[in-house]
Amino acid sequence: MEYNLSCKGSALPCEVTLDEDNGRYMLRNADSTGQYFNTPQQLVEWIQANWRSSDFINPDEFTKMMQEMKNHLNI
Repeated sequence: MEYNLSCKGSALPCEVTLDEDNGRYMLRNADSTGQYFNTPQQLVEWIQANWRSSDFINPDEFTKMMQEMKNHLNI
């Protein structure tokens, strides 16, 4: 799964990659820094701790992404 979310205050979107087939769990923040994770659960936990729906131009996209990832991972 890959997601691009339009962030407030940034021309670049925040990107989230949850690729279990290739073991890639990463994201790019609004300031273009990146984070890499060993498991998809760590990725979801980091997002929950550091991002809020209000950080994005369309908060519903963030909410939908989180729900899809949680459903996929059975969290």
